[in-house]
Amino acid sequence: MTAAAVLAMAALAAWAVLLFGRGFFWLARDDDRDAPALPEPSEWPAVAVLVPARNEEATIGETVRSVLAQDYPGPLRLLVVNDRSTDGTAAAARAASAGDARLALLAGGPRPPGWTGKQWALHQGTEAIRDDPAPLLLLTDADIRHEPDSLRRLVQRADAGGLVLASLMVRLRCESPAERWLIPAFVFFFGMLYPFRWVRNPAARTAAAAGGCVLLRRAAFAAAGGFAAIRGAVIDDCALARLMKASGPIWLGLSDRAESLRPYPRAGDIRRMVARTAYAQLGYSPALLAGTIAGLSLVFLSPPLLALFAGSGGARLGGALAWTAMALAYAPTLRRFGLSPLRAIALPAVAAAYALFTLDSALSESRGQGGMWKGEANPRSDAALNRATGGD
Repeated sequence: MTAAAVLAMAALAAWAVLLFGRGFFWLARDDDRDAPALPEPSEWPAVAVLVPARNEEATIGETVRSVLAQDYPGPLRLLVVNDRSTDGTAAAARAASAGDARLALLAGGPRPPGWTGKQWALHQGTEAIRDDPAPLLLLTDADIRHEPDSLRRLVQRADAGGLVLASLMVRLRCESPAERWLIPAFVFFFGMLYPFRWVRNPAARTAAAAGGCVLLRRAAFAAAGGFAAIRGAVIDDCALARLMKASGPIWLGLSDRAESLRPYPRAGDIRRMVARTAYAQLGYSPALLAGTIAGLSLVFLSPPLLALFAGSGGARLGGALAWTAMALAYAPTLRRFGLSPLRAIALPAVAAAYALFTLDSALSESRGQGGMWKGEANPRSDAALNRATGGD
């Protein structure tokens, strides 16, 4: 048997596992469309909403308006933590509220070493509402627009399932050419890493959340240690999910009830978004980085290369079958974004781009710029700075 034939068999085996052994993630059906059929709580609990905002003047108004326009039957209050913004974030949030007394603004303080900026902003927010009796806490980013029933349906789900965490993977913007080619793959790869059905299975170790929209049961969150327990997490949403799954059942699903307003007009914008956390996802391990690149090459790159260029018929056939399986798996995600499933043929090229983004993430980390977001690097850079300056 030739090396090409062995490679083809390995690629086929990998896709068999992905299709049938990863919670059928590729069907893209694990969503919140069933929410209206869930039972309503006998009494709607109060919800405190926290929005961390750093230089979000362009989008914070839409977020504030959509939160305050919720048709939620219970009490709701909104706290925007202005995380040291240098633009008009605070003024835009205040103007969008149109005087609604449910909005409060908190000016965030300097980020202490060892904290990520977002976690520090959220921690300050929870401290500010310590005396608020609301049993539920909604975390939503400053670039998310919510449909009027978003919160009501999420609370229904949390109440019906006795959940300690419920999270929506919001609909990501998919308008520019770069977004149409690269953003659906982001959702596809996320589901491959964290199959939503495994996340929701209490017996499975897999835990994940989508940071744009997370509902927490406050008592369970406080008992788990709050934001201090995950203060340095670069991939904060998944760290939060792991923390909470140890306390009770969690849920994650796709949704069209909330959408991201953040644009990624160029491929470089998406590269920076992915590179911010990719190497952290690998535990900053060169060995895992090498293994990941090798795995991406086997699963996504070798099938078309074999199908087009392999010398033997068997290797070509195996590569073609693996490429077909890949395209069939990716098609449902493309349809969810309203895109032609024919784009699935190009998934190998998209995967190659993500491999380059991952390598860029490792290179950025080596330069002390890992996790760069809003002008700040991740807490690993704090440690490096302390070593360089003789600090603790």
